[in-house]
Amino acid sequence: MENLIFSLNATIPVFILMVLGVLFRKAGLMDSRFVDQMNQFVFKAALPVLLFEDLANSDFFHVWDTGFVLFCFGVTLIGILLAACISMTLKDKGLRGEFIQASYRSSAALLGIAFIKNIYGNAGMAPLMIIGSVPLYNVMAVLVLSFTRPGQGKMDGQALRGTIRGVCTNPIILGILAGMLWSVLGIPQPAIMEKTVSSLSAVATPLGLMAMGASFNWEKAGKAMGPALCASAIKLLGLTAVFLPIAVMAGFRNEQLVAILVMLGSATTVSCFVMARNMGHEGVLTSSIVALTTCGSAFTLTLWLYIIRSMGLI
Repeated sequence: MENLIFSLNATIPVFILMVLGVLFRKAGLMDSRFVDQMNQFVFKAALPVLLFEDLANSDFFHVWDTGFVLFCFGVTLIGILLAACISMTLKDKGLRGEFIQASYRSSAALLGIAFIKNIYGNAGMAPLMIIGSVPLYNVMAVLVLSFTRPGQGKMDGQALRGTIRGVCTNPIILGILAGMLWSVLGIPQPAIMEKTVSSLSAVATPLGLMAMGASFNWEKAGKAMGPALCASAIKLLGLTAVFLPIAVMAGFRNEQLVAILVMLGSATTVSCFVMARNMGHEGVLTSSIVALTTCGSAFTLTLWLYIIRSMGLI
């Protein structure tokens, strides 16, 4: 019972905030413009500051783990290849790109940080997990969506260049790099700066989760149900079942193992829908997978946490 309570305490508050976002949207307290602006604020300001704070206040040489970063990169790449192979079973070739992207691309930054903060009180290994996975997420999404765009048989080089440029200027990545540099140089933070950074970082998780809950159409979860259920099963259960035991055998424990878990098994990020639409795909399948994984991950992540907690791994 103690392990179950621990797992519920880590996951349920995250989803309550997302449900509040839905309720606030229905109550008229949030409209689409406000939600878009809140998402932009969290992505470009609050979340980078949160990551900067955690890294700047830590010992970089103690925190950095090359093996962990390479493991996250390798697992992400293999997961993408597996999703691509499974997508070949779809009769409708126009759905393959959306299927692949939504099967592997986690909400690693927002949901990952939220879960880890609920358990450990800080971002833990999330920044290193983000370095190992998120740039690859973005670049591979462009490649996949370009090759599988309806009516197109070649890659969109302009989109790829734009994505690489976007990765290099990604506010979250920049926040991580700035925090690492600050930690390496050992620069002390004046009290005024420290309190300001702390106040701004504190709003990142609650605002981001509420905006995430309010930002997409939940009614589309019933569209393209067959492929959506398959992709959701891969996202929430398949990748975790394959790679989490490998992570355990590789010796990862505690914060590292939780970061790997949320990288593998958290919900598909809402930005998948935006990218799919912008690159010529219909987006209905992506929206369905986002909705299904967001609802389902409340149960599956609790289950995974319960399992690894019961085994004494965290």
